[in-house]
Amino acid sequence: MTYCLGIKVKEGLIAIADTRITTGTDTTVKKKISILQKENSSMYIMTSGLRSVRDKAIVYFDELLETSEFSKLYQAVNAFGQQVRRVADEDRATLEKAGFKFDLNTIIGGQLKDDDEHKLFLLYPEGNWVELGLGAPFVVIGNSGHGKAILNRTIDENSDMKLALKAGFLSFDSTRVSSNNVDFPIDVALYKKGTFEIVEQRYTQKDMADISAQWADELKSALNHIDGDWMEKAFKKLPK
Repeated sequence: MTYCLGIKVKEGLIAIADTRITTGTDTTVKKKISILQKENSSMYIMTSGLRSVRDKAIVYFDELLETSEFSKLYQAVNAFGQQVRRVADEDRATLEKAGFKFDLNTIIGGQLKDDDEHKLFLLYPEGNWVELGLGAPFVVIGNSGHGKAILNRTIDENSDMKLALKAGFLSFDSTRVSSNNVDFPIDVALYKKGTFEIVEQRYTQKDMADISAQWADELKSALNHIDGDWMEKAFKKLPK
């Protein structure tokens, strides 16, 4: 399984991707975010789904970029969607015959030279997409159920990038402790509006151990401070 998170705030973009490919006795770690940069052009691609589909689509897209240039991010998203469809035409029947579902969800974020601002897109396996923005400042693909609550409660388009990254990590950490197929290390990518430069950082479990422990302690402390008077009506009904 996978945990990939893209956040768009007015200041810029935040991306977080785990690296767990397989679980059990034979654990495999591979990068799930690809960063493509050149002058006045910065974008990242994160995927969730069959690794073979992802790798083939990325190779086809990289090959396309050797002869094609896009001035707006939606054009690149369209082009990547076409490569996903191409892989589907080539591999879907064989994969499904072997018992695998053709599946690839993709988050693409960045800013190209003619974009008026940074952009964030969610691309579906069918090759169609939606753009994230006002009212929907983040998107999660893969194991998305456990970590959304903190994002819904804390992040909007006016959040600064540091708060967004902090909430994003806590969202990942909530998913990690609830699922054995999402884990460290994680890759973080940051993009500040108008700079055309994505920076990247990898964090290991050791790097973030103190923050994970602090988060657990803060949750317990907050729970203890929640007013409990409302419970008395129920507890008074218990037999003495």
